[in-house]
Amino acid sequence: MICADELGPVIPRTFPPAPAWSPDGHRIRAELDYSRGPEKTWVYGGLRPAHGQAVTMTAASRNSVFYQQFLQLIDDANPDGEIWIVTDNLSSHNSLSTRTWLEDHPRIHHAFIPVGACWLNLQEGWWRIFRKAALAGRSFANRDDIEYATTLATNQLNNHANPWIWGRPAPPTRLLRRRYMYIV
Repeated sequence: MICADELGPVIPRTFPPAPAWSPDGHRIRAELDYSRGPEKTWVYGGLRPAHGQAVTMTAASRNSVFYQQFLQLIDDANPDGEIWIVTDNLSSHNSLSTRTWLEDHPRIHHAFIPVGACWLNLQEGWWRIFRKAALAGRSFANRDDIEYATTLATNQLNNHANPWIWGRPAPPTRLLRRRYMYIV
């Protein structure tokens, strides 16, 4: 079983230096530098909860072609047995071209989660850890920087991977602090 999802768009953007003070003591205002240009990048990810290992891929857009490339990457990473992919109901996951591609790859099956229940997909929890490791507090000049950060963070997280267990762990048992012995 593999939990799959897309993250994005991640926008390559550098932040200008902080505004300084003018010679007469007034603060200089920084110009706003925000745009969603053509260089936005999507990150496809697939988590194998039984081992905690993940596979990621960056793409220029979120469509059926890139999703099929991601499925091929998952197929190559898991050479044995059947593959069940738990994913949401995005149109590229259920398009005609994707269904045709899946007919040529009978080992891969989809299990769609209900609409509005994204918390059932364990990939969402992995994205939170990934964002902190790869994207938080960083500025990227181009797509190559995003791809490098994605590859580096995925390798680091895979080196320290543990099996994912759905649900909250049992509370630890409380040891008695003092034991009294009553003699009658």
